[in-house]
Amino acid sequence: MEQLLTFQHSLIDYSQQFEQAIAQYDHTLAHDTQLQTLIDDYSRFIIDPYHKEQWEQLQTSDIEALTSIMDTLRMRSARCVAIMEKYRALHLLEGQDEKTDYFKNIESCIEQEFGGFHVTSLSKVVMIGSGSFPMTPMLIARRTGARVVGIDIDQESIDLGQAVIDRLGSHLDIELKAVPVEQLEGLQEATHIIFSSTVAEKYDILDRLYLLTNQQVVVAMRYGNGLKSLFNFPSLATDPQKWQQVENIVHADQVFDIAIYQKGVDHE
Repeated sequence: MEQLLTFQHSLIDYSQQFEQAIAQYDHTLAHDTQLQTLIDDYSRFIIDPYHKEQWEQLQTSDIEALTSIMDTLRMRSARCVAIMEKYRALHLLEGQDEKTDYFKNIESCIEQEFGGFHVTSLSKVVMIGSGSFPMTPMLIARRTGARVVGIDIDQESIDLGQAVIDRLGSHLDIELKAVPVEQLEGLQEATHIIFSSTVAEKYDILDRLYLLTNQQVVVAMRYGNGLKSLFNFPSLATDPQKWQQVENIVHADQVFDIAIYQKGVDHE
């Protein structure tokens, strides 16, 4: 019981700090330092082997008692990641670009984003949840020459993301759009699709993508299970006749893992 209470107290404290950071965001850099420190600290909490051991020792009933706290914390931390990307974009546009531990962790994941399904200069990659600092689209386009389309439902993220690309990658074949994935033109041509781990409805979107994409498309689904589910939306089962998991890339020292999917059967 004492272990549960200690763990629960830590989660409540993080949740309250995230709530405050969300309330403080005013589209300026006034509170960026506090949020960067919080996110970096939370990232270390999530990948700490000791905390993972604590999580695994909790009984199922204990986990159920934490469900409400976990759901709120996940939503708030995802919102704060989006805000932190805005802070990084604003820093860049003012002539600065300091990477936090969180961003370094994310960039280290990109190298193995699609496992054995390599992106080439002939690929068309779609990033769902591209954010205000679209480092994944830029790194992919820069390293492979692929065409990359990023979508995000937040217009401010698209505007900041475009400004970042104009500053760092205007020569790259990248396009950002504030549209639902169903309205994206040329979706049938996509060879690779990436889902951000902080997209809450990513598996619902994946299900809808079945009829909208070609048979050879490869999907990289960023997710977090176990303790990592406090910082990412977890993986869910899929209809194997639609999507089959063909690879799972797990990194103990990174904040999210990656499930690779391909289509299960042909569709008309």
